[in-house]
Parts: sequence; C-alpha cells; structure tokens
Amino acid sequence: MHLLHVVGVGSVASVQAFFDAAAGAPLHPVARQALLAALDDGWADPGKLYTRARRARQLLDAARAATAEILRVRPDEIAFTPSGTAAARLAIEGTRRGRARVGPTLVHSAIEHSSVLYEAGEDAVSVPVDRLGRLDLDAWRAAVSRGGIALAALISASHEVGTIQPVAEAAEACAAHGVPLYVDASQSVGHVPVPDGWSLLTASARKWGGPAGVGLLVVRKGTRWVSPYPDDGGRDTGRDLPAIVAAAAALRAVTAEQEAEAARLAPLVDRIRAVVAATVPDVEVVGDPEARLPHLVTFSCLYVDGEALLHALDRHGFAVSSGSSCTSSTLRPSHVLEAMGVLSHGNVRVSLHRQTTEAEVDRFLAELPGIVADLRAEAGVVGL
Repeated sequence: MHLLHVVGVGSVASVQAFFDAAAGAPLHPVARQALLAALDDGWADPGKLYTRARRARQLLDAARAATAEILRVRPDEIAFTPSGTAAARLAIEGTRRGRARVGPTLVHSAIEHSSVLYEAGEDAVSVPVDRLGRLDLDAWRAAVSRGGIALAALISASHEVGTIQPVAEAAEACAAHGVPLYVDASQSVGHVPVPDGWSLLTASARKWGGPAGVGLLVVRKGTRWVSPYPDDGGRDTGRDLPAIVAAAAALRAVTAEQEAEAARLAPLVDRIRAVVAATVPDVEVVGDPEARLPHLVTFSCLYVDGEALLHALDRHGFAVSSGSSCTSSTLRPSHVLEAMGVLSHGNVRVSLHRQTTEAEVDRFLAELPGIVADLRAEAGVVGL
C-alpha cells in the first residue's frame, strides 16, 4: 500500500501548476540521485571512528567542500543545520554571545523574515524601506553608527516581493563601524549571486531544490561568534547526512544552471507583471520592477479576500502563496507589505522554478481575471 494512503493523505493532481518555489522548490533530479545513494552509504555517525563512520565523514566533508567552493568561502566556515530558521537563530544568538561586551542590540531592515524579527527582540532598531521594498541606506548608516550594536541583519532579497537589497553598500556601512553583517540569503542562493562583505550568511536547501531539513550557516573567520550549544560548537547540529549530501549536489547543479534559468524565468515574470496590471482592475504589482529576483512576482487585488483568492486559484489548478496574512482568519497584513506601504488585500506571490513552463504561465494569466471578477461579484463588488 502506498505510504500516502497509509497515513490517510490522498494524491495531488499532477496537472496543478506549482507556483510556490519561494517556499520550497521541487526536488532537483540530481538531489534525488544523491539522496538515494547517500542513504546506502551515509547513514552512520560521521563522528565515530569505525569504517562506516569514516565513509560518512568523507561524504560530509565532500558536501562541505563543494558548498564552500560555490559560496567562495572556506569549508571550515560552513555549518549545516536542520533548517534555514535554525541557521538564522544560530547566526543571531551566536553573534550576540560573541559580542556581549559590545551590546545586545540588533539593527535590521523592516522586511526581514519573521524568524529574524522574532530573534531580534523588542530593543532592536528597524530600518525602513521605500515603496519598492528597497532599504533606506541613509537610515541604515545612521543605525549602525550607534553604539552597542551587536549585529546588523539584512535579507539579500525579499522573500515576499523579490526586491534585491543593496548588500554591498550596507556591508560598507557596517564595516566602517565594526558591526558584523548577517545576510539571510535564503531566496538568493541558487538564483542570483550574493555580494561579498558580509560576516554571516544563512540559506535553506529546500529553496534551491535540495531536500527539506537542511539549513546553511556560514560564519566568516574573524567574526566573534559563540555557539549556544555546548557539545559540538553548533556545527552540523541535528545533521541528516544523506539530505546534506543531496543539498550540496543540488546546489552545484542549480549554480551551473543559474544564468540560463534566470534568463528563461525573468521574461515570464515580466509577462506576469505586465499582463496582470493590464487585465485585472484595481491591482497593484509590488516590488522593484528591475532590481528583483528573476523568478518571483507579487501583486495585490483590491476588494478580494486573500484566503478566498488562494483557495480559488488552487481549485483552478494553481498552487500559489501569499505575502500577506490579511485573510478572514487572521485579519493581519504582512509586515513586509505594511513596511512598504503598498496594498496587502488579495495578495498573491508567484514564484517559478526549473519545471515551470510557458504554457502554465499563459493559462494562469488567462484564468486569473475571471477568478478575481467572480470573487468580487460574490462579495457584492460590482462595476470594476
């Protein structure tokens, strides 16, 4: 009996167009091959001394070396974690411990991932963004020049609207005041290059086509960082070695494909931006139209409940996400869209991947106007 039936889960229709790669891309074929091979060879504890364990250690070291080469860092600067969220927590907690004498304050952009904002705490300094979602560099420079700053955090590209942030300029400001910069590169790694100048970086394998359950933490040499864990320095805590091997294999594969995929997906995103704006009344396409990720686009539809829109799109065969929590269940707008000062009602985030076809995008654009019109009619909104 199939496992999904054993646990009571039905199969998902294969005809559905998956447009939520920003949450987790489909597993890359190379990752699948590496995972299956590593399940046979890499199940032993790489910290032990017997033959099986030494083989597992070789696999772990090879995965670390491959990842380091792609990110242009040293292998001993890389740690694998159980998730991108766990990596973010380690980056912030470890740096605060290492720089406890400096002070506890974290400077961050207003559009960081919620996991970073949670770790930042109430005493953090939030730096605003403009209507396109781009960091206010003057405010950033002023914030990092204050005393008592343990760490500055800047997402490399917005996970909700795709705007690429000025990491290099932000890093310059941090360096001028001796403040380490932590970059959440979860949406960038595997899609666009990340500028240098940072002290810490995190990413999530599932966002680049690796398996879920693998996060990445990079701590550059010279950064004062003390692990919250007493046992192994926080390196590779909760490791799933076969998944790590698969993640490294996927990263190598998507990096080789990166330029070609960006050149293929960016025009599809351009088409979505243009056609949605032209065919759906009272819609706002948000994010920077040029300095953006090549695979992600977000728009908001006035007079439409966000949750209802996502369910309607799902019924029509489109798996999309929302950058907004402004639904009938929470009534709370996205902090990213709120910080940008843009429309958050009826928000849809479309994020494409290597399996996305032009035909899927065309079908989405053809059906979206009618879906939105029907929802507005149901809500009693007419005459748009």
